[in-house]
Amino acid sequence: MKSCLYTGTGDGGSTSLVGGERISKVCTRLEAYGTVDEFSSFLGVVLSNSQCPSGLKEELLEIQNRLFDAGCYLATAVKGNEKPCCNGIDSEAVERLERWIDSLDEETPKIRAFVLPGGCELAAHCHVARTVCRRAERRILELAIDEYVDPVLIRWFNRLSDYLFIAARYLNHLEGVAEITWAPASKS
Repeated sequence: MKSCLYTGTGDGGSTSLVGGERISKVCTRLEAYGTVDEFSSFLGVVLSNSQCPSGLKEELLEIQNRLFDAGCYLATAVKGNEKPCCNGIDSEAVERLERWIDSLDEETPKIRAFVLPGGCELAAHCHVARTVCRRAERRILELAIDEYVDPVLIRWFNRLSDYLFIAARYLNHLEGVAEITWAPASKS
C-alpha cells in the first residue's frame, strides 16, 4: 500500500496553493509561508524545553496557532481586487501581543545597551526564533510589493519579533543570567 505522505506532484519544482493553483517552489508567496512554517518550528524548540515557564508556553502556543492561520492565508492566492483579511490575526491580536510585551517588560530589569543574542539556552532559542520571525516579516513585505497582504498581518509580525526579544530577556532574568551587551570596537 502506497503512503499518502508523498504524491510526487512537487518533484518538478512546483506546489499547490489552497484552491489548487500550481506555483513554483521558489516564488515569493511560497517563500513567505515557508518561512512562517520555519519560524513556527523554532517556536516548537522553545516550547519543547522543560524550563519554559507555563505562562510563556501558553502565549507561544497561541502564537503557533496564529502562525498556522497566517500560513493558510499566505498559501491562498488573492484574486482580482480582493482584500482578504487574515483569519485569527486582527487588531485585537496585535493588542494582545502588545499587552504580553508590556507584561514581560514590567517584570524584566531595564537595560540601556544593545543586547546581543544569547544568555541561557532558552533565551538563545528565543533570539533565533526572533530572527526567523524578522525574515518571515521581510518575505511577507516582499510579497506585499506585488500582491495584497492584510496590513494587520504585517503589524502583527512586527510586534511578534519585539515579543520574542523581551521574552528572551525575561528568560535570562528568570535564570539569573546577565544579558550580553554590545561592546563597540574602539575607534583607532
